[in-house]
Amino acid sequence: MSEAWILGCRVHGLTLREAVERIAGFIEEGTPHQVVTLNAEMAYLAHRHPDLLRVINSASLVVPDGAGILWAARRLGFALPERLPGVDLALALMEKGSLRGWRFYFYGAAPGVTERAALKLKARLPRLEIAGISHGYLSPLEEGDLLHRIRESRPHVLLVGLGSPKQEFWIARHLPELGVPVAMGVGGSFDVWSGDVSRAPVFLQRWGLEWLYRLFQQPRRLKRYVALPLFLAAVERERRWKKGRYLP
Repeated sequence: MSEAWILGCRVHGLTLREAVERIAGFIEEGTPHQVVTLNAEMAYLAHRHPDLLRVINSASLVVPDGAGILWAARRLGFALPERLPGVDLALALMEKGSLRGWRFYFYGAAPGVTERAALKLKARLPRLEIAGISHGYLSPLEEGDLLHRIRESRPHVLLVGLGSPKQEFWIARHLPELGVPVAMGVGGSFDVWSGDVSRAPVFLQRWGLEWLYRLFQQPRRLKRYVALPLFLAAVERERRWKKGRYLP
């Protein structure tokens, strides 16, 4: 498994099929593993915040969620085979898991969204086993009850949609006590699976412009994308530093 290092973040180079097989291996091991889907915004935040960087680099698997990560890898002299959006990776896991009897737990999104997502996913994958569901707007007391329910239901895969980096910190904090073989942050994927938010046309996904489509749908996300030019500039600084460091 190849690796790239982008602004201090380790990223694994895998195809979708290879990533699913790697995660299947985590499930067979049975011990807790965190999977991170890294995009440019998260990488830049980690570049500025050591706590997030430690969470990312402590994860068992980090895949390139955004086109910006593939671009950065090329600029820094690394080769990553393809982009692995969290929404696609999680769906591929559910497709495989529905055939292997894996149990999934859904946590996140607004009230009602996760339930609608579960219904649509079950219609698409009738053999999918959903061990439990919870929205992401919980009080501290309710969150304690959630942790108990997750432990009791013993899922193989926990999908957490709290937005990044909140979901990554949440998983890192609670995964040891939950003992779930695989926990992965999925951002706004429940909104997509529920039908509340549509994905970009395939041609925009291939061109790496899915973020622009999402911005058109949800203008409130604009402030999040301020990090993109800062990410590009930071990658260029790192590239120049590496080039200067390794000159004879």
